[in-house]
Amino acid sequence: MNKKITISQKLQIFYVSKEETNCPLIIEIIKLSKKLKEKNILKKDNEAVFSLTFGKRMIINGTVKDFSNIKRDEFLEVVDFDPIKNNLLLIGPTEPRIETSLHWIIHHARDDVNFIVQIKKTDIINKIKVTYVSDKYPIGSLDYSLEVLKVLRRNKKVIIKNNSLLIVGRNISDIEKQIQVLYGV
Repeated sequence: MNKKITISQKLQIFYVSKEETNCPLIIEIIKLSKKLKEKNILKKDNEAVFSLTFGKRMIINGTVKDFSNIKRDEFLEVVDFDPIKNNLLLIGPTEPRIETSLHWIIHHARDDVNFIVQIKKTDIINKIKVTYVSDKYPIGSLDYSLEVLKVLRRNKKVIIKNNSLLIVGRNISDIEKQIQVLYGV
């Protein structure tokens, strides 16, 4: 019997406020999302997770219906995350994605990472030679995050087996350059 575990069962979620975040950097994610949709990198069946840091906080998207028309109310501001207790403190009107904990841990472990793009169900996974991370740990677990982080020591791109392509960078232009090399667009 396979019981589906939702994010709220894995994380204790606390909202500081359900109002939209006022972070001006959301515009950067929206621009990149639209570019990736226009270049047909994000297709209709793809899901993606974009995150960036500002100060000690992180902006990340929740579930997005249409990446060519992403809206402010589909973003969350992560105020804090405790990976041991699995407590997530948020600002925003939407539910967090299961990948939120992974993005938080990467941003806070690596000073050189300010922007992360994770593209799920991408057709490029079988076409490129990038370091793989196994899928032996459940998505959202601390062990899963540490496994990905270990591979990211020497790489800016990693494929998480049976899941997604994850790209890290210092800023949006760094991410765009890596995507251009990977996809040839």
